[in-house]
This record gives sequence, C-alpha cells and structure tokens, in this order.
Amino acid sequence: MHSIRLVKLAISLVLFLTLVIVPTTIHAEVGPNNDVNYSTDVIYQIVTDRFNDGDPTNNPTGDNYSADCSNLQLYCGGDWQGIIKKIQDGYLTNMGVTALWISQPVENVYAVHTDGYASYHGYWARDYKKTNPYFGDFSDFDQLIDVAHRNGMKVIIDFTPNHSSPALETKPGYVENGAIYDNGNLLASYSNDPLNLFHHYGGTDFSSFEDSIYRNLYDLTDYNLNNQVINHYLKESIKLWLDKGIDGIRVDAVKHMPMGFQKSLMDEIYNHRPVFTFGEWFLGTNEVDSKNHYFANESGMSLLDFRFGQTLREVLRDGTDDWYGFNNMIQSTASAYDEVIDQVTFIDNHDMGRFSVEGNATRQTDLALAVLLTSRGVPTIYYGTEQYLTGSGDPTNRKPMYSFDKSTTAYKIISKLAPLRKQNPALAYGNTTERWVNSDVYIYERKFGNNVVVTAINRGYTDYEITGLQTSLPGGPYSDQLGQLLGGNEIHVNSSGSVSSFNLGAREAAVWEYTETSTTPQIGHVGPVMGQVGHTITINGEGFGATEGQVHLGSESATIVTWNDKEVQFTVPEVMAGKYDVTLTTADGAISNKFSNFEVLTNEQVSVRFVVNNANTELGSNIYLVGNVHELGNWDPNKAIGPFFNQVVYKYPNWYYDVSVPADTNLEFKFIKKDSVGNVVWESGINHVYRTPASGTSTISVDWQ
Repeated sequence: MHSIRLVKLAISLVLFLTLVIVPTTIHAEVGPNNDVNYSTDVIYQIVTDRFNDGDPTNNPTGDNYSADCSNLQLYCGGDWQGIIKKIQDGYLTNMGVTALWISQPVENVYAVHTDGYASYHGYWARDYKKTNPYFGDFSDFDQLIDVAHRNGMKVIIDFTPNHSSPALETKPGYVENGAIYDNGNLLASYSNDPLNLFHHYGGTDFSSFEDSIYRNLYDLTDYNLNNQVINHYLKESIKLWLDKGIDGIRVDAVKHMPMGFQKSLMDEIYNHRPVFTFGEWFLGTNEVDSKNHYFANESGMSLLDFRFGQTLREVLRDGTDDWYGFNNMIQSTASAYDEVIDQVTFIDNHDMGRFSVEGNATRQTDLALAVLLTSRGVPTIYYGTEQYLTGSGDPTNRKPMYSFDKSTTAYKIISKLAPLRKQNPALAYGNTTERWVNSDVYIYERKFGNNVVVTAINRGYTDYEITGLQTSLPGGPYSDQLGQLLGGNEIHVNSSGSVSSFNLGAREAAVWEYTETSTTPQIGHVGPVMGQVGHTITINGEGFGATEGQVHLGSESATIVTWNDKEVQFTVPEVMAGKYDVTLTTADGAISNKFSNFEVLTNEQVSVRFVVNNANTELGSNIYLVGNVHELGNWDPNKAIGPFFNQVVYKYPNWYYDVSVPADTNLEFKFIKKDSVGNVVWESGINHVYRTPASGTSTISVDWQ
C-alpha cells in the first residue's frame, strides 16, 4: 500500500484493452484472449482521476476539487469517459497495451481528510454497490466495458476488502467515521458498530504479521472479515462488478488480511465467474518474504511482483545493484513461485517514486521498459511512464497526464514489444536463461518450444565487444525488434547457435526473436490454478492439434469442453481434493510437459476461525492445525496450517487462525506444537469434531488436550 502521511492506501484498478487498430508489427496469430490468462497481455495502470477528463459535468465541486490540479491531494477531474476517448482516438491501442488497470470504481467518501486529502485514488470505499460519481455512473461504466470489449480489451478493477475509510474511534466527526453502506443503507460506522463489522484493536505498529492483519493500517478502518455480515457483503459486491463484465481483479493489501478469508474469496470468484486476480503484497528494497511466496502458491491469486520491480529499479534507476543481482532474483523467484509467469511485474506504480527522475536522462526508463516487456511475468506500465512523468512519491507520483505524445521513445518501445508478447509465446511462457552477464551487460534468453527471444542490455557508459555468446536461435541473421530505437543492431547466428562477435554500445539494448510453432504439445499456462470438481479450466500453449485428444489430472481423464491447437478447456473430474499434475495428450498420442500443483478443493470454501485455549509452549515453539481434509493437510504435520497467532484477538496461551475449509463438511482435527527445527508434539485424546457452516463464517473454540 502507499502511505499518505497518516494514511496508507493503495490504488489500482485495471482496464484491459485490446487493439482497435492492429499495429503493423503484430502478426495475425495472437495470444489468448480469455479472462484467466494474461501471460500475453501488457497492462496499463491508470489513476482514473489523473488520466483524462472526458466529462467535465461530473467533476466535483467544493473543497475536494482542484480544477487546475495544482493541489495533487484533491480530485482533478479524470473519469471513465476520458479513458473511453483514449481508447477511441488510438492512444492506448496504438501503444499496443491490451489491458487497463483503473482505480477502484466504487463510491468513496466525500469528506476531505484532516491532512488535506480527498479520495481521488478510490481506496476509501463508502458503498461497494454504487459508483464513484466523479468517475461516472453505471451507464458510463457499462460503456467503458462495452468499448473495451468491442476493441478486444480486458477490464480489471481494483478491490479493497481490507478496510473502508479513515476513522478515529474517539472522534466520530473524523472524515466519515469509516461508515460503510450497502446500496445506500448504512451498515455501520466505526463508533457505532453494534454488529462488530470492524476491528477495534487500534492501529498496527507492524511489529508482527498478526499485528498488521488484525489492527488498522494507520487510520483506515479495518474490517472484521470473520464477521458474517461483512464477509457476505464484500463477496456479493465483487460479484456485482463481475456481472458488469469486468475481466480481472487487483486485490488491495493482501498482506494485511487473513489467508482464510482470501482463499474463500477466490473460491467465490471462481465459482461465480473466474477471472485473473492478483494482489498487492508490498515488499521494500532487498526484502524477501517466504510468506509472500506461500500466499502466491496457496491462495488462488497471483501477486504484484515487488521483488522484480525493486531489483530492476536498483539496477537501472538507482545504481545500487547490478545484473548479477538481477539474474539471481530471476532464478530465485522462478524457484519460489509455483507459477512465476502469473506474477505481475512493473518498474513503478502509485506506491513508489516514478522511475523517471527529474533532470536525469530518459534513457534509463527506455532500457527498463525493454527489460520489463521481455521478461517473465505480466508486465504493467504505470500511466505516464511513456511520457517520462516524474515524482518522488505520493502525491507527486500521481501527476495528471500533461501529454499524449505518440512520438516519445518510450511510447515507441512499448508499441513494438507489446505486440511481440502476442506473437512469440517465448515471452509469455518461456523459461529465462542467462546467456552473457557482467555488471553492466545482461543478455538473457526466453524459450518455449521452438520459440526464442533474446534480449541484450548494456546499462554502462562503455561499449562492450560481445564474444562467445551462445543462444537457441537457429542459424541466420536477426534484426533488432526495437528497430534500433535503443541502438541495437543485427546479429548473425551460425548453425550451432553461437553468435558472431558484435559490439553492444553504451546504454544500448536490442531484442532478437525467432517464432516457430511446435508440432509437439507444449503447455504454457493453466488457469485458474485452483478449482472444484466440475469447474472449467483453460490450458494455453501450442501444438495441441485440431483434433480433440485427452487431458489428465494425475491419472484421471477429464471431460473436454473445447479444443484447438493453442487452447483447451476441460472440466475438473471426480478426484479427491489435493494437488495434481495436468498433462495433455494429442489425438496422435504425443504427450505434453507437466503443469504441476493444480489444486482441487474439497468443495465450496468458507472461512472458519480455529481457536485453541490453554496451549502452553516453550520458547521457539508454535501451534499448528492439522485434520482430515486436504485443506487441513490430510493429517500430514508437514502440511499443517499455521503458525497460529496469540497477541491481538486472543492472547497467549490462547491461539487462533482463520482458515479456508470446505463448507458443510464434518471435520476431524488436532493441534500440534512445532519447534524451530520441526519437532512435533501432538495433542492427546480423541480428535476434535466440527461441522462447518454451509456458507459465511464461523468460529470453533476448543481446549488443548
């Protein structure tokens, strides 16, 4: 989340756009256009209020509006009609972006914060079932969806299920007291909360993971997500927007909500209408967090890849790291994330200083865009980066768009490389291999089947003679796909894949590619990565053939829904809950690579708080939960849920944890103690027994045996 002095927020809503006018560089053969695979897409993140004012009649009046945008803490007038106009006039489509990320569309508070901030960013929700009138009404939103879809574009919205708006429990007149409404009907405010919709434990000091989940982020009113009413309201609200036709969701502040709620939320989304969903788990410079990896692998959603963004900024913006460090990050994250190509990459956003720095040369931004658009993950361009907007932090990193110039080098780089992600599946699905590296130069290869893309970057101020470069490119000459925008030249590859020596000049970059569709089946992507029996799942790749073959989860055959050479849909067969390898066999018997760790859930999920009382431990030991279903580890202590918390909602020796478990199911479970080296002590006595609710949330509290 970003910090606004006292207030930590996050703003990101995504509109996914596909081309009105197809750039001449794009091939007729394009990547998938389904709602669960964004591997071939390029996202363009828009702070709606700061992009373009298409309808001045919906602008605010009074003290929350700055007509000339001289006060960046207030509304400036941008709206959905402004985005529509930039789709229709070709600015976005000619750039090649196929997705827009717009600010949260829901009604926000109207009061101005005591620090002078208005809710222009969209993160201070007031009513999730109404629109922010300063962005437009539902008819405007419908038009935005329609225009985007008619132009082949996806639309993603931001969603803030962690909190409502700023409040102080002792000052009911502070902003709007965190009040939340259900289509105009007041549910509660922070100082009048008879249903216990909010947490009342004060603000977090970030001293622990638990503290940051169950206390307020600064003065933002934190939802009690174990509450039936707020749990139901938030899940119904996101379904309203799914029914409006959105194609994806970015979830704010996932680091600060219980895993149990979030996995049950993803199950709700996948039950209703599956769309690509990614969350914000902020990581600072050089920060690596195993909980971040666990969340991405187990929650059912992807994450914004802060480690990628922070490292690339260190290398090309700040000069505090080099290409060895970047390559180590690439290799490390490929191992840590089950599906690294689904993590959403960026070089700047609304939560950090702009990549371009006032007074500095723009070349660093150009080089960073070339790396971003040819690396693994789903690349995201922050609005105005193509115009070299600057700003060291909130709110100067959210300046209004001053120009829609299509002639900047950055704009041209995006317009050349975004279509290449559609054309060559190596950029969407390929593994990354370092081919030549020193502190200044990084040459890396992406390969998928017979498809290859090689990128070379020299960040230094010295020319380098590149010798001994070996690639997977077939023999022949290869021209720079950037058209020498960054000084790159043609290379010559011999039949063994070795490249004739060439000069890579100072501050130069080049991209070379080879595209050849494989005749053997290659799975590149499966989505969603989590589902129930009967859910429809999509496989993308190539070489599947035109004639229907077979899909297997483990050894079990699945029913085919649709089949073509690049995309297959199947339904999850009747298998036990657990994680499976997905494989595809063509009609002529060729077997694909394995896609691992597809998760089959027991059934629909609910969030249940498990509490164990009087569980005394020695220093270094923690409490975990294990039980008789897949979601509780199937009695395997290595897959137990935890470690449990014991400081905020319940205090030691009482422990608690919110867990996503199958609905309307008889559970048997026990608690265990684990120490720092993995020694396990089981509860004694018979198993605890509990019937989960058919929907909503619940709490089960037992004593340690």
